[in-house]
Amino acid sequence: MVVAVPKLAASAKRRGRQGPPAGGTTLAGGVGDGHPRTVESAPHTPHPHGSQAGTSAFIEFLEKYQSDPVAFAEEVLGAKPKKWQREFLTHVASGKRRISIKAGHGVGKSTAVAWVLIWSIICRLPQKSVVTAPTAPQLFDALFAELKSWITRLPPPLKALLEVYSDRIELKADPDGSFISARTSSSDKPEAMAGIHSENVLLIADEASGIPESVYEAATGSMSGHSATTVLVGNPTRLTGLFYKSHNELADRWERMTVSCLDPDLADLVDQDFVQQVAETWGEDSPQYSVRVLGEFPRTEDNSLIPVDLVDAAMKRDVVLNTAEPLVFGVDVARFGGDRSVICKRQGNVVLEFQIRSGNDLMETVGWVANEAMKDKPAEILVDSIGLGAGVADRLRELKYNVRDVNVAESAAMNPQASRLRDELWLTLRDWLQQRACKLPKVDELRVEISAPLYKFNSNGTYKIESKDEMRKRIRRSPDIADSLCLTFAGDAALVGGRGMKWVPGQPLKRSLRGLV
Repeated sequence: MVVAVPKLAASAKRRGRQGPPAGGTTLAGGVGDGHPRTVESAPHTPHPHGSQAGTSAFIEFLEKYQSDPVAFAEEVLGAKPKKWQREFLTHVASGKRRISIKAGHGVGKSTAVAWVLIWSIICRLPQKSVVTAPTAPQLFDALFAELKSWITRLPPPLKALLEVYSDRIELKADPDGSFISARTSSSDKPEAMAGIHSENVLLIADEASGIPESVYEAATGSMSGHSATTVLVGNPTRLTGLFYKSHNELADRWERMTVSCLDPDLADLVDQDFVQQVAETWGEDSPQYSVRVLGEFPRTEDNSLIPVDLVDAAMKRDVVLNTAEPLVFGVDVARFGGDRSVICKRQGNVVLEFQIRSGNDLMETVGWVANEAMKDKPAEILVDSIGLGAGVADRLRELKYNVRDVNVAESAAMNPQASRLRDELWLTLRDWLQQRACKLPKVDELRVEISAPLYKFNSNGTYKIESKDEMRKRIRRSPDIADSLCLTFAGDAALVGGRGMKWVPGQPLKRSLRGLV
């Protein structure tokens, strides 16, 4: 294969627009003589090599752009990157391995990703890039279409190096060793980004909030390579998943960026009518404005039971512990091998601590709870009696502890808005947090689990909170810590604690608790 290798003129015309330029970049000739060089490909390298002059021209090209995607975008593609795009391109070139970008609508996300993909396939050898999105329209009608559009604007000698297919772009000289592959993501087929290994790996997850956790889990091997760069980008729509974690509990492991439509640098790019329409339709305090305009995660999802800002406030709040109020334990006993057994200790409006164990058998769990009870002397121990919890409760009762079996599958006890007792306990937790007089320990897992449950309504108008199994599938772990906290609201003493009511030992509050034994 014979191609012309250009040397770009230092005076290449700059273009200040985000859309691809009307034509390619103005090109000068080869090295020193004003004429293009022709070189012939050799089998040992994916790029064409041949005459010494042509080889030198291409080496000079790589030396200039291999570590500078910003210059590549400006001088080869004729683009004019915005400040945040320049920062992103620089992060990739400098070897940042995990980059997470939450952004508003229309800020140039697809364009920046297209630039970095083209730079990677031309300037980094060998390399493998994979781009994925939750649906085919999101991937092929948006990001991949933008990528193909910019490829058509490459200078002809560079464009000739690439073979463009509907879902794949290959370097002609090394199609198996250097390519860009587009693959949709789904929980049924989570291998979209799995099994990718090369000297240079670039993994792009577009609309990252919508990609199932199983896809990220399957991609762990690809993401862990020493030369792999993972980029998560999109509107921050969900309060669970890797994209959310990358800006919260995993923030110290990711290079994070936030791009707002209100950034003055984007004034000529963002449609201001769109910003005004969102503000007028939903309000500037709405989740829609936060996500689509500000590029921020919403305080709560549309059908999320407990807003995350309530949890954050409770973790930051200082509350004086009232030692006159009863101490209660909530015990959630592990049902499956990957679950955890958790003891929540709550006294009035203050959650004192969580004790967490994994891998214990039934009797070990009993001994652990009994040991904590001997030290703290709780007024009540509330145990989830479904599964192994029933055996734990029975044995603790034999040991003379004040134990209540809590069957969360039973009908709600006191709240007519709840369908089952589990729904009632979660609603009680929400009401407790809404009083803004309580204190939670700063535990990242607790923050995620409390704000995770979604809800819907039954035909009779009662709440139906997402089940534990449904949450496990969605957030990729069981909400054991939050469930143990919910259990602390299931007993007589627990109901009194933190509600400002006088509790007299020996005279329990009268309730019709069909879900309690």
